[in-house]
Amino acid sequence: MSGQRDGFALGVDLGTSNTVAVLRWPDGRTRPLLVEGEPILPSGVYADTDGRLHVGRDALRLAHADPDRYEPNPKRRVDEVEVPLGDRRHPPAELLGAVLRAVGEAAVGALGFLPPAVVTCPATWDAGRRHVLAEALALAGWPSAAEHTLSGPTPPGTRLLREPVAAARYYTEVLRRPVPVGESVAVFDFGGGTLDVAVVRNEGADPWGDSGFTVISCGGLDDLGGLDLDAALVALVGERVAATHPAQWARLREPADTTQWRERLQFVEHVRGAKEMLSRATAAPVAVPGVPAAVSLTRAELEGVATPLLRRAVAETRRVIAAAGLTPERLAGLFLVGGSSRIPLVARLLHAELGIAPTVLEQPELPVAEGALTDLPLRRNPSTASPLPLAPVGATRTPAGPPVAATPDAGPAGTLPGLGPAGTLPAGMPSAADPETPVLPAGAAPAPDGTTVAAGPNGTRLAAGPNGTAVAPHSPAPGTPTPGLPQHGSPAAGVPPQAPGIPHQPVAWPGWPGVPQSGPPAAPRGGGRRRRALWISVGAVAALAGVVAATVLYLTRDRHPELDFQAFGKGIRVAGAAERPVEMFTAVAGDRAYLAYPREDDRLAVVAVEAGTGTVLWRKESATTADQWAGVFALPGAVALLADASGSSTPRELEVLDGGSGKPSWRHTVHGDDEVFVGKDVVAVTDRERKRLVGLKLGNGDEKWSLKDLTDQYGNSRNSVHPVTTDEAVSGPGYGDGSPRDPQQGPVEQLVQVSADKSVRLIDLSSGGEVRRWKAVAEPDDLVAAHEDRLYVAGDDGRLLAYDLGKQAQPSVLYTAEDDDRRAKALAPCGEHRACLLEVTGSEDQTAVVVAAREGQGVKRWAAPGMTELVPVGERVLARRIYPEPAVTLFAADGMRVLDDEEGVAMRVDAGNLLLFADALGSSVDDRSVAGVGVESGKLVQLGELKDVRGDSCSWNTQVIACGSEKDFVLHPFVKE
Repeated sequence: MSGQRDGFALGVDLGTSNTVAVLRWPDGRTRPLLVEGEPILPSGVYADTDGRLHVGRDALRLAHADPDRYEPNPKRRVDEVEVPLGDRRHPPAELLGAVLRAVGEAAVGALGFLPPAVVTCPATWDAGRRHVLAEALALAGWPSAAEHTLSGPTPPGTRLLREPVAAARYYTEVLRRPVPVGESVAVFDFGGGTLDVAVVRNEGADPWGDSGFTVISCGGLDDLGGLDLDAALVALVGERVAATHPAQWARLREPADTTQWRERLQFVEHVRGAKEMLSRATAAPVAVPGVPAAVSLTRAELEGVATPLLRRAVAETRRVIAAAGLTPERLAGLFLVGGSSRIPLVARLLHAELGIAPTVLEQPELPVAEGALTDLPLRRNPSTASPLPLAPVGATRTPAGPPVAATPDAGPAGTLPGLGPAGTLPAGMPSAADPETPVLPAGAAPAPDGTTVAAGPNGTRLAAGPNGTAVAPHSPAPGTPTPGLPQHGSPAAGVPPQAPGIPHQPVAWPGWPGVPQSGPPAAPRGGGRRRRALWISVGAVAALAGVVAATVLYLTRDRHPELDFQAFGKGIRVAGAAERPVEMFTAVAGDRAYLAYPREDDRLAVVAVEAGTGTVLWRKESATTADQWAGVFALPGAVALLADASGSSTPRELEVLDGGSGKPSWRHTVHGDDEVFVGKDVVAVTDRERKRLVGLKLGNGDEKWSLKDLTDQYGNSRNSVHPVTTDEAVSGPGYGDGSPRDPQQGPVEQLVQVSADKSVRLIDLSSGGEVRRWKAVAEPDDLVAAHEDRLYVAGDDGRLLAYDLGKQAQPSVLYTAEDDDRRAKALAPCGEHRACLLEVTGSEDQTAVVVAAREGQGVKRWAAPGMTELVPVGERVLARRIYPEPAVTLFAADGMRVLDDEEGVAMRVDAGNLLLFADALGSSVDDRSVAGVGVESGKLVQLGELKDVRGDSCSWNTQVIACGSEKDFVLHPFVKE
């Protein structure tokens, strides 16, 4: 009999509003599993007076009789301890388990047995949520959870798979859309209760048949889904009903008894039905209980209320793609799944804003469940093991007691932790191979998808959002402690840029001692003046030599010596939000740390503390409200709050608070792709909407100057703006791309604007005056770096040019490529009158070399295979890569490798020190392993783990790192006092 059952499989997408399951036959045929005679099972659960749980349409029908006993979206309650239904309270695992049991019973009814199954879960779910799902499987009587690894076949059991991985496999294996190895596809999962967005990369197949997709960036909005569109439509219809039938609308808006609650449920169902009809038609009626005539809705009205909500979805998609270190055009595809994705406006907005045509199916509910089946591929020689029967309710539990999460063991990229070696169950867990023994699920821990930092802001510029990062799996550096496992959606392997403004806290360097001044030795008794004069002369010469030596030592001293790193202690906690906020932000400036989080009323709460002690100086909230915040950044004596934007032309508010008191100073409207550059007393903004550069007074926000953008002969005003950095600026804390984080250490004094007509002009930031202009220099997309008194340009002709910013003169040719196949990929200043270029042959990153060229001193070349970016570290340069795993190589000024292909992501503390993050710093709460590195010796000092922090919120100076946690903030000194 078992041989006849081989090859059957079940894929389940346990959704917030609806659950879908797909059966596969041994010949490869698939079809949706019918539950209650329908392919889509509502996920709602109803608890009757006897405590029995009903699911699906039965639950919905029973809810009309007693709505208090009905929970329509149990997946949304996964974080709660208990959910009240009527006079009883139920753990979320019981509610989810009831849904899974209904699916299992339908499968047994269709096949006579429960086949091997794969259940999907969101990529952003952490260990606690996975534990609830594992417990739900046990309560439903399903076999224990089992995970795929790259080290061997997975043992029998219910397999868990991330939803975006399942969708990506459907995209490639069912739709036959190509995603080459190393390329990525974005999955936009817009369901009934939530939006989940992920970027997954094809890592290539492993020997056991896995497609090798790995989640490299993910995020989403827990408060945005089809239910929220329903609520917006309910409000729209309610306005019309209230105008003609105010009493009836009052009953529907605030039900007072069971009858009114029943009417409210009916009304919401009618609105939802109209919304679904508007995906196919241009108009749909809504029947309103107690109102004779139906209210007509049009597709235009639906899109009118949906557009503001969907713009949030587009903005989140843009952020997740950026967190993967990609731009939309570099994706192999954008795949829309989830029932709410069928609304035509969703695809239109994504296409218009991102510039990539999405793929959406007629039934977007099915791809995740069917894609899950690829985790149980058909074998040529299938195993003869019998499928596992559905365990009965009340079956004896394992003696181990209640389910507990297994110790998280990091598996290879693309696997889930929580299992023993080679995919076996943890020690002490019963085997799922025994079909008669109900087994406990292993609590799944976060997946080991590592991340890395994408290019940060340009100089002191603001990107569209603070969390734009790239991700990639990697292992900890040799000799480091086992790092904490990064959460899904981690946007960075290292600290991602979150807008400029983490100023440098300079260390008081000890003075250099001179020669001890003990005075001349005493003259011997009976000695004369000649001998005494001789000793005095000797003493004077010695003293002078001591002064000279001290002066030489001072002038030649290392201005950025290696720090005396110390391991993280317990940390200094600073109270934050009462409930877990969606985002958290930090910015450190001098001895001040600004900590921020969005409130429920859409304002941003800001706490200013002493960075060294955590002493609260003030707590304020923004006057501005925003659906989503981009973050905070420090200004000299102030802190700026920046709202997020859904598109490049979307207006958003920039609000500035006084650093001493927290009182509002000024506000200014910028747009989504505007950049901000911070000077000593002026903030410059690239006003793309009005095609100009504008200077705002730092003290009050008044416009000080305005400079129109230059245009080419066709009227095109496209341009790029670059700050002229200084040695001081690039010797302090830096973003991922090396641009300065500190607005006070080396503030921007000059800007370089590269215009559409290929001209370059040097602009004084304080006055807005044009200092100098050169013609036929570069295009806005060319590699350009401005540092001290030089402008470096790497052109398409293979030449590296240097312009003297101090005079109008012809450029110096620092380097010319050997052949036409070599091209520049990155450019960074790396010393006085010296620039470093990362050059590759064709598009092969493995051919990368660093070309260091100094005026009048020739060229040096150092191999840097696989590296894709350059970061200045004083006169040293850091080469780094993201794919296939993040790693860095640090070159000294003479080309010596201080760090050689070191795993992890290094971030500049100052010109003499780095922080090396072994794991992803994403938006989820997790432990982050960090080491300090002295760039002179290359010595790594293990600082330990940042416990339970949101990595993408971290910022630092040269002494303290500040991060957001679950609800609070934590400060960790990392230098000995």
